[in-house]
Amino acid sequence: MLAVIVGNLTGMDGSILGIRFYDIYTFLGTLFMNALKMLIVPLIVSSIITGIAGLGDSGSMGRLGGKTLLYYLTTSLFAIMVGLLMVNIMTPGIVDGEPAREILPLSAEDTADISARVDGRGAGDVVDIFVRMVPVNIVAAAAQGQMLGLIFFSLLFGYFMTRIAGPPAQVLKDFWEGIFAVMMKITDWVMLFAPLGVFALVAKVVASTGFAAFQPVLTFLLTVLGALAIHLLVVLPLLLRLLGGVSPLRHYQAMTPALLTAFSTASSSATLPVSMDCVENRAGVSNRTTSFVLPLGATVNMDGTALYECVAAMFIAQAYGLELDFATQFTVVLVALLTSIGVAGIPAASLVAITIILTAIGLPVEAVGLILAVDRILDMCRTSVNVFSDSCGAVLIGRLEGETGILSKRPD
Repeated sequence: MLAVIVGNLTGMDGSILGIRFYDIYTFLGTLFMNALKMLIVPLIVSSIITGIAGLGDSGSMGRLGGKTLLYYLTTSLFAIMVGLLMVNIMTPGIVDGEPAREILPLSAEDTADISARVDGRGAGDVVDIFVRMVPVNIVAAAAQGQMLGLIFFSLLFGYFMTRIAGPPAQVLKDFWEGIFAVMMKITDWVMLFAPLGVFALVAKVVASTGFAAFQPVLTFLLTVLGALAIHLLVVLPLLLRLLGGVSPLRHYQAMTPALLTAFSTASSSATLPVSMDCVENRAGVSNRTTSFVLPLGATVNMDGTALYECVAAMFIAQAYGLELDFATQFTVVLVALLTSIGVAGIPAASLVAITIILTAIGLPVEAVGLILAVDRILDMCRTSVNVFSDSCGAVLIGRLEGETGILSKRPD
């Protein structure tokens, strides 16, 4: 809100000591976006490799692990499809029948260049997407932002790390865990400057467009909230009722403390202890299932985040006036699904994931600045959806494993 007020007051021409405030906003916003882009490749590669290798190390690729991963992939795909449906119906990037670029700081020259890039990446059919998943040169793929190939290689590398034994396996495990730990520290450090970076990016948008820019952003906010509500209040309860044969209402009651914690902290990792207590002691799921499903879910199951990434990418494309064909939208779905596996459960980490999707389909990463004004409230909401989906997974896996007494009585 402060950024909106300051940006509106300073406008394009306000200055201090001969330096325009707009140029200051641009400088600070560019630094922040460059820092985010710097994180993408090492963070996503180390996150996916350590995550997949960790599954193999724990011996979790058995029956319980298979059911859990299938549930997580299915619900993430459902969430993405709900988001894709909502953004195509609501079209938040279209205002009065025209692309929002007319009231957002998007130049016609930029739009023409971006359209050419997107057409180049989205041309052809779905088969071409799978061809791009296998890069000729993994280093070149990283340098050129070919994220599909990079993610696929990381999945393969992590999986086959579990297929070797002895000292080499331990060396690789320690190496990638070290890389991931360092990248998490760097990410935490960059996020310390997020308030300043977000302030600059939002103030820049308001300074150049005034309050007119908030009409499409508000529609985007409502689109994401509507899609999250459908997934939280319709899709997941249906899975509980149809597959688990349990009362969704009782599960909502059991998970209330965890949902409140998730909403207030915007962190799946910080909510994990509360989630485990609610699922085990209030919902009645066994410790065996809870201690496996929930920690795994806090890392790889990001329904709300995947939904948000999909809607954000489509909104930005609409704002640029781009008509995304089926192949390009399929790319959005696929990358959103794969990156949701590698998004760490920390506040604002999904901003990194959004940049991956934008890069994958040829959209400028700087366009993330359009949605930062409402990102915090959406981060809180999508984290709540992430946590609730994890808990539904624990209940369903418990039921499929033959556990009795789950949600058999009303939580205290």
